[in-house]
Amino acid sequence: MRPLTEQDIRASFTNCSKGEAKRLAVPRDLGERPWEDLDFLGWRDPGAPDRSYLVTERGGRLVGVAMRFQPAQRGFLHRSMCSLCLTTHPRGGVSLMTARKAGAAGREGNSVGAYMCTDLACSLYVRGRKVPETGARFEESLTLEKQIERTVGHLAAFLDKVHG
Repeated sequence: MRPLTEQDIRASFTNCSKGEAKRLAVPRDLGERPWEDLDFLGWRDPGAPDRSYLVTERGGRLVGVAMRFQPAQRGFLHRSMCSLCLTTHPRGGVSLMTARKAGAAGREGNSVGAYMCTDLACSLYVRGRKVPETGARFEESLTLEKQIERTVGHLAAFLDKVHG
């Protein structure tokens, strides 16, 4: 992914108003992000613990999605799997992220959801740049390129639902 500016990020949101996009918390460490290892930029809002955001390139343009999630309520030994990168995490490491649909459907209150890594670091888990709390991911026979392709495909399917 190419490096993004705060302006790029704010202008990319498709499922919230321009006013909401103007007020959302953008990461302050954009210059330090490992852009070459990211398929999308994802972050949690430090001021609103139930909000997270995702921005990616799609069809030659940036697409941003505002999401909400509930903090984990499951037991200590419970494990969940991210539907994007297929990384498993212990309690709280995966959350159901819900996004208002874009356009009229979203204004009517319709939303879609997917289970994702709560820290939205899927790209880094797939590439082995970040290790889940459990210490490892499942061994896969797919090449790294195919795993990345699969993750990007799962993200595209989620975004299709947001915009469909």
